[in-house]
Amino acid sequence: MRVMKWSMIALAVAAGTSQFAVASSQDESKGFLEDSKLNVKTRMLYFSRDFRNNERDKDGNRQSRVEETGLGFLGTYESGFTQGTVGVGVDAIGMLGLKLDSGKGRAGTGLFPTGSDGRSQDDYSKGGGAVKFRVSDTVLKVGDQFTALPVFATDDSRLLPEIAQGGLITSNEIKGLTLHAGRFTSLTAQAETNRDSLHLKEADVLGGTYAFTDTLSTSLYYSKVEDYWRKYYANINWALPISDKQGLVFDFNIYDTKSDGAALVKAFDGDKLDNRAFSLSGAYNIGAHTFTLAYQKVTGDGDYAYGVDGGGTIFLANSIARSDFNAEDEKSWQARYDLNFAEYGIPGLSFMTRYVRGTGANVTGTDNGKEWERDVDVKYVLQEGPAKDLSFRVRQATYRSSDGVYYGSSSIDELRLIVEYPLSIL
Repeated sequence: MRVMKWSMIALAVAAGTSQFAVASSQDESKGFLEDSKLNVKTRMLYFSRDFRNNERDKDGNRQSRVEETGLGFLGTYESGFTQGTVGVGVDAIGMLGLKLDSGKGRAGTGLFPTGSDGRSQDDYSKGGGAVKFRVSDTVLKVGDQFTALPVFATDDSRLLPEIAQGGLITSNEIKGLTLHAGRFTSLTAQAETNRDSLHLKEADVLGGTYAFTDTLSTSLYYSKVEDYWRKYYANINWALPISDKQGLVFDFNIYDTKSDGAALVKAFDGDKLDNRAFSLSGAYNIGAHTFTLAYQKVTGDGDYAYGVDGGGTIFLANSIARSDFNAEDEKSWQARYDLNFAEYGIPGLSFMTRYVRGTGANVTGTDNGKEWERDVDVKYVLQEGPAKDLSFRVRQATYRSSDGVYYGSSSIDELRLIVEYPLSIL
């Protein structure tokens, strides 16, 4: 599931600020080295999950708690493009994960690879590179990369993110219109180093986003994942300013998924997918306060499925910290409150809390499964000084279900403490 969701406010801002210069990006290229960027992000993550009813782990053993701490380093190098009609450049990714605290009885958080003895590895590393070509305002990138498409999105919810391998074309030739077309052949999971750790054979993606006005945008995407499914996705985002400090934002998302292949049928015990999953949300912002309500529903056969096409491929309002509320026939609603303390003289400090409740889930043993989740998130980012942009974050989630809707787990308390420091070297 995606941790860094696109908020409705952010989507509206992105749509409203989508501007393209008269001269193309390639015309303005300064050169391979001159436009280079080198960034390193350090992340320390404490992850604790308490299975309050002493659930069994994936190996059938009783495990009441997982708890680990890790330190991750993510380095990214992006060259500029050579000058000329066709610009050429390269990108590189390097990652290192270090175990700071763990134990055989506490392993299984998803922060580290796990050995045959049930213990987490002391360290692991992964990386890759890509070559890129640019003509005018169109870029072809082939190799290792991160993606954020609604039908193919890499996940970054643990220590180190997923990496996709393949080719992606991104075109911004028309003002307000962004087009994508790509083919991906493998995915490296967050806590794995094997390039094919998610068993992706091939995924074809096509689609784009268009901003009709500064406040109205829409997206339409298609994907086909070999031996799994084909998906259609659509989105409408509308921002309605009321005054300088007030506004409304509405966001609608829908997926249409149909299974296609033997691998999916085997993974789901012979069941096939043919479903629609949609969410509708509305946010009211007044000064430092944002109030959000959302409704989500899944209809048809099977859950809304994702994962082999990226752990972030679920752009639905009620896909939150612990549960996605994406079971067959499930209906869910959300109430959320955000507070920006900059309005009160503390820039960099933010607070969020939300509650989501789902009913009618068709899961093993019942056709009216119920679940709820309550999340609290507090974050502070240093605004100045030598440690500018250093952030501290506390994320707490409480999940309950009398029917084991979420992978058979009925009671989970989760806590994450996250310290991040992004450093721009070039």
